[in-house]
Amino acid sequence: MDALIKSIGTVQSPLKRLEDCPLQERESQTAAKLLILPEFADGIADLQPGVKIILLTWMHLADRTELKTQPRNNIDAPFVGVFSTRSPHRPNPIGLHKVTVLSVKANVIKVSGLEVLDQTPLIDIKPVID
Repeated sequence: MDALIKSIGTVQSPLKRLEDCPLQERESQTAAKLLILPEFADGIADLQPGVKIILLTWMHLADRTELKTQPRNNIDAPFVGVFSTRSPHRPNPIGLHKVTVLSVKANVIKVSGLEVLDQTPLIDIKPVID
């Protein structure tokens, strides 16, 4: 069975090239905007500045055939299976990002600490629950 995933919006980011992207969100101080599609805007009504959320993105430029990778792009490291890494290159290139909400206005969420390319599809938002 194939899963059907619908984008709920897109990321507007200053990161325009793959080479610009940090490897992990903890390495990024980048502020980005999440442009939520109008039909999903009611779903962000209770988000507040300072709240941590988890974003699921579709890494649309990823190589979906890759099954082995060298962690952190280290050419001296041995190859390992992609499912033991956070590499975006994998059969289903779903990105997982823990970010902080900076502001929410209408259908736009501004966040800090997001390490993805401009125009990356956003597929879900979940709260961080400790």
